[in-house]
Amino acid sequence: MGNSEKLIVEVVAAHNLMPKDGHGSSSPLVEVQFEGQKRRTAAIPKNLNPVWNECLVFSISDTGDLPYRSIDVAVYNDHSSATAGRNFLGKVRIPAAGVPAPGEHAFPQLFPLEKRSLFSHIRGEISLKIYRASAIGGRGLQLAKSKSNLSQEKQPPVAPMEVSPTRSAMKPAEPVSSRPSAETPLPESGKPNVLAAAPPQMQTHNGEEDFALKETRPRLGGEGFSSDRDRTSRTYDLVEQMRYLYVRVVRARELGTAAAGETRVEVKLGNYRGVTRPSAAQHWDQSFAFSSDTIQSSTVEIIVKERVDDFIGRLGFDLSEVPRRVPPDSTLAPQWYRLDDRNGVKGKAEIMVSVWFGTQADEAFSESWHSRATGVNSDMLGSIKSKVYVAPKLWYLRVSVIEAQDLLPGEKGAALLGRFPELSVKAQIGNHVLRTPTAAVMQSRNPSSPFWNEDLLFVVAEPFDEHLLVTVEDRLGHGHSEPLGRVVIPISAVERRLNEQPAVSRWFGLERLTVQGVARLVSRVHLGLCLEGGYHVLDEMTMYSSDLRPPAKQLWMPHIGVLELGILCATGLVPAKLREAKGGTTDAYCVAKYGQKWIRTRTVIDSFSPKWNEQYTWEVFDPCTVITIGVFDNSLNGSGDVRIGKVRIRLSTLQTDRVYSHMYPLLTLHTAGLKKMGDLHLAIRFSCANAGNMLQSYMRPLLPKMHYLEPLLVRQVENLRYQATNVVAARLGRAEPPLGREVVECMLDHGSHLWSMRKSRANFFRLVAVLSTPIAVGRWADSIRSWKRPVISALISSAVLMFVIFPGMILPAVFCGIAMAGLWNYRSRPKNPPHMDARMSSAEAIYGDELDEELDSFPTSRSAEVVRMRYDRLRSVAGRVQTVVGDLGTQGERAQALLSWRDQRATFLFVLFCIAAAVVFYVVPVRAVAAGLVVYVLRPPRFRSRLPSPLMNFFRRLPAKADCLL
Repeated sequence: MGNSEKLIVEVVAAHNLMPKDGHGSSSPLVEVQFEGQKRRTAAIPKNLNPVWNECLVFSISDTGDLPYRSIDVAVYNDHSSATAGRNFLGKVRIPAAGVPAPGEHAFPQLFPLEKRSLFSHIRGEISLKIYRASAIGGRGLQLAKSKSNLSQEKQPPVAPMEVSPTRSAMKPAEPVSSRPSAETPLPESGKPNVLAAAPPQMQTHNGEEDFALKETRPRLGGEGFSSDRDRTSRTYDLVEQMRYLYVRVVRARELGTAAAGETRVEVKLGNYRGVTRPSAAQHWDQSFAFSSDTIQSSTVEIIVKERVDDFIGRLGFDLSEVPRRVPPDSTLAPQWYRLDDRNGVKGKAEIMVSVWFGTQADEAFSESWHSRATGVNSDMLGSIKSKVYVAPKLWYLRVSVIEAQDLLPGEKGAALLGRFPELSVKAQIGNHVLRTPTAAVMQSRNPSSPFWNEDLLFVVAEPFDEHLLVTVEDRLGHGHSEPLGRVVIPISAVERRLNEQPAVSRWFGLERLTVQGVARLVSRVHLGLCLEGGYHVLDEMTMYSSDLRPPAKQLWMPHIGVLELGILCATGLVPAKLREAKGGTTDAYCVAKYGQKWIRTRTVIDSFSPKWNEQYTWEVFDPCTVITIGVFDNSLNGSGDVRIGKVRIRLSTLQTDRVYSHMYPLLTLHTAGLKKMGDLHLAIRFSCANAGNMLQSYMRPLLPKMHYLEPLLVRQVENLRYQATNVVAARLGRAEPPLGREVVECMLDHGSHLWSMRKSRANFFRLVAVLSTPIAVGRWADSIRSWKRPVISALISSAVLMFVIFPGMILPAVFCGIAMAGLWNYRSRPKNPPHMDARMSSAEAIYGDELDEELDSFPTSRSAEVVRMRYDRLRSVAGRVQTVVGDLGTQGERAQALLSWRDQRATFLFVLFCIAAAVVFYVVPVRAVAAGLVVYVLRPPRFRSRLPSPLMNFFRRLPAKADCLL
């Protein structure tokens, strides 16, 4: 955007500054630096609560680099009239990422002043209003210039400050307080009255750049830390290096009679204090991590106490003598140190600790107590740590209900004379129940031996510690049935099937519950049971699937590459909840899901610009898969985490061995419309050791063989996906810390099959966009036929006549033309991975009633009983229609992707195929080719395979624009 925007820093006021003139007062002025430019306000003489209300205007070289720029504000005491020089009163560094864009409303914010060094003493706050304005015709810029004219006349111009390239590329540090606030008029005392702001109103769309993907240039791999870059960047090079002071407290001994009860250890560094859990055995083994930007002291203290205030001993470490640990060095061994008593004398009491400086690559990082979690209850510390979850391996359990024999009627059924029994079989695992249709026994010669031959499918997870309960029931009326017998089968004893060979069926004796207990009867049921290891259990939507392997490891193919994800930070997050004394706040964490591996970053407490800088790795078995990253707000009270936004990235759209670093917009639908919740900064790399194996995977079937040999019905897939989501949510909810059901359902797109007018409209427009190409070709052909352009029509007619004379040139020319079109489109190939497209999702302009329908619960709660039943039925049917329309659009978009270079490897293979086909059709006579195609297409069924052809496998792996839908 060049110099089309200006950065305006309005210095409002300051409060409770430090006296520096020796007479109990100061003459403060404010100096602001941004991108090598320096501006300052006028000095207010003899005032510790000054009010400036001056605007300082700065030029912005590139708005795309704002997330990596900072605004440095410093307050000085000006006493140049008396003596040379000036005194430092405090500073604050503000990231430029969250500065409001032109047209957005900006509020003054209150920032506490920070120290320049560990030994300085600073106090006070400064109120600033920062925003951007258009350089041409900007009302905000004109107002800023009018406010700054007076201050510029009073002081000489300041030359721009020279900044080295290394310094200018540094990413700004997170401010001490970035909570939005609104300011009321200043009282007579000069202290700004800053009130906690309520959550902002719904954002409106101010241009496509608000929702656009932004490429970034972060300092990855610890640039600038040359001492350890060579050792850590090889395995931790997709995030920025963060410095931490680690303190590990193991145990104590010889504490004496003073520690008769439970003891605890307090680790204190400046104003930050961490406390271990109490232990009567004097064994804690806890780690504490203090971020480098929170270090406010030159020593770290370790104090042993009994209960709360009973002092036992103390130990101190000078930070200048603390060693640095660089992975992959081994962990620092703890040592025994003698504790000082109240008089500073060494006693017999000893404590085993280790203290070192490290980065987030340390093994202790994920399990440590972090200094930014000081306000979190000790019971909730486990829920804010980073964790790696392994989802359970899912299997399909097939229950084939064939028949039953010698069923005895129940007491209630026998009392009803002149009726035929309505027999069915109910199968139950946990809370999930499936039933067979009622057997038709009226025409049967033996009503006590019904026949069903029905398959019931369940989703079960390893380890198989549950039981299958099969019950034969007699339906007596609406909602009433009488059990005739049951059998309990442990799932761990069920046979496993890996191919299409039929499973062995068995007869199981039925039991009936009586008053005296369980009675064994002569009745029995014929069941075929097997655990299906050849199917992939779909817990995600197929178009967003991250794993396509079957559960049986014997059928797995070797992995083809490695996926590395660096979760750097988020910017501009909106308040997710209200907290006492802090107003709107957000405690954000990220969840990433690929295959069976789920990761959860640590929770950054009370920050709208959280920095995680955590890196994770996955093995990739198929390049045509999708990784999903979601951002959530931690409730910290077990009431359910709130979704902030979600990002999906398809691996096939990434070049191998290239680092993609982008800011992804977090878009979410709310009751008031589409809202941008912030931006998520990610770095991702897809590495592949053997390109041949990866290209060969494009020819393999997308799903395992069993999906084609014995395909599942559409209604079965929907039901099984619902079961799989419940199983995964239940298992991950039993982990420690648990991953909430609302998080799992959001990551797995639970409920995405329900009816939505917005999604239907978006899929319709996708289909129209796909059909526009053949329609345009038809119009072009009609224009040629109508001789609207005589020269072009004459050339086309001559070419057609030449092909009639030489028919062998038709197919080579067609394939050469397609290959040339693909090579021509290489220039305009996508440079960035796909992202959520608000316009294509029809989310920019959506009616309130449609949005209320999409966000409504299922079943609906908006109307009476009859209307609700019809409404739910309509949504269910329309959801299937919506899916079919989306699938039609997907096929057309895949055809377009052949030459669009969206999946560069697939387009490369297709271009090579077209060139090879052109050569073949040029060498081989067309009549022979046509005869070979006819023979191939009309070959006998015994020479055919039920698996799809390589061309069909290749086509199904092509990317569609479904990845960009919300």
